[in-house]
Parts: sequence; C-alpha cells; structure tokens
Amino acid sequence: MQEAPIVLTDRAARRVAKILAKEPQGTVLRVSVEGGGCSGFQYRYDLVRDQPADDDLVLAADGATILIDPVSREYLGGSEIDFVDDLLGQSFQIRNPNATASCGCGTSFSI
Repeated sequence: MQEAPIVLTDRAARRVAKILAKEPQGTVLRVSVEGGGCSGFQYRYDLVRDQPADDDLVLAADGATILIDPVSREYLGGSEIDFVDDLLGQSFQIRNPNATASCGCGTSFSI
C-alpha cells in the first residue's frame, strides 16, 4: 500500500530556507511525531546536522530540506506542512487528515 504524500507549502519552504540560511552548512529541519502533549501526540521540530537515514523521507524545495523518519511518516501521511503569519503570530502548522482531535495551539493531536 502506498503512503499518502506529505506536502510542504511554498510559504513553509521559504521560511525553513530562511531559518537554515542562518545555521551552519548541512543543517536541516527534522519534523517528527512523539508521544505527549495535551492530545496524546505532539509535533516536534529540530534543527539537526544529520545526514538523511536510508528510510527518511526528504522534502526539499527552495533551499529548504526537511527530514521525516518512517514512524512519524505513518502519522503524517497526507499532511500539509505550512507556515502561517497572522494576527495570532507566526508558526509552522501541520494540517493532518489523520488527526481526530487536536489542541487549541495545534501542536498536539490524537488519532
């Protein structure tokens, strides 16, 4: 069975590229899902100097590189990673069709 793709919006790619431009060469953004948060799972964003593992999903666009491990990929299938700048502030947001509930801040979810 083929996994649903994970999409990186142009806004998110531009913001990640801007962040990575200030970091040492070879730094990438790793997005993962871990247990915790007020809804059971939470999204985690880490700047790392890792080489992609053989089974990592690599999303690359506009100078941005994002790595997602296989376990997190199962929870994120079909998601869209976006960057929002509105009256409430700036943040990365993941629109996850697998989430049955999420917290008010959007950083944790349940399945």
